[in-house]
This record gives sequence, structure tokens and C-alpha cells, in this order.
Amino acid sequence: MARIMGIDYGAKRVGIAVTDPLQIIPNALETLRKIDLFDFLEAYFKKEEVEAIVVGEPTQRDGSPSAIESEIKGFIKNFKKKYPQIQVHRQDERFTSQVAQQSIIDSGVKKKDRKDKALVDQVAACVILGAFMDSNS
Repeated sequence: MARIMGIDYGAKRVGIAVTDPLQIIPNALETLRKIDLFDFLEAYFKKEEVEAIVVGEPTQRDGSPSAIESEIKGFIKNFKKKYPQIQVHRQDERFTSQVAQQSIIDSGVKKKDRKDKALVDQVAACVILGAFMDSNS
């Protein structure tokens, strides 16, 4: 089986998570600057087989799209052109940063290290991917 990749696309950074090859467990992988995303994907897809990506879908509390949604749609459009063989899914990402922060606290990470926004982005991508896996099992 191929992996599934979760993407938490943010204003400055992108958190990446992937499943194991059997698609059982999501694992935090990397946090990148947005400008490095396609270079990272190119290199990763050469090493690992990925059948789908799950991109977080940010919304406001009232259900309206977040300000970054237009950027995310642009990313998805470019991704589909470059990798038409890889499926693209969306997953509601409301409260994923808060869930990620709590998961980091619960895992015993030191207070100083909890302030690392890159770690929060990776764990948020993992939460998005886990929610997608749960809803499609």
C-alpha cells in the first residue's frame, strides 16, 4: 500500500504528516516554509509512494472560509497539475492547532519546546490526517 500525506497549510509554514505504508498510523514528518513545499514533495515522492494527500480546510466559527482558503485552492490546483495521479482530499481543520498543542502538552514536551510553532504545525497535520483516516475507515 502507499502512504497518505496530511498537509496543514498555513500563512507562513506548512506542516506535513504521513501514514505508515499500511495506512494505520499517522506520523508527524516535517514543517516547511511554503516556498519549499513543492521541492520537498518532489523529493519525497521519489522516495515514497503516496496515493493521496489530505489538505486541511480552515473555516471560521460561522462556517465561512478562512482568509487563507484562496491560497490553499491555488496550491491544490498546482498540485493536481503536477501530480494528477495522486488523489486530493480536504478535511475540516477547525481547532486542530488547539488539539495539537494539547497533544504536545500531554506527551510531556518541555514548556520551552512547546513554543516551537514548527512542532505545532507538524502535529496539526497529524491531527488532520488522523481525522481523515477516522472518517474514512
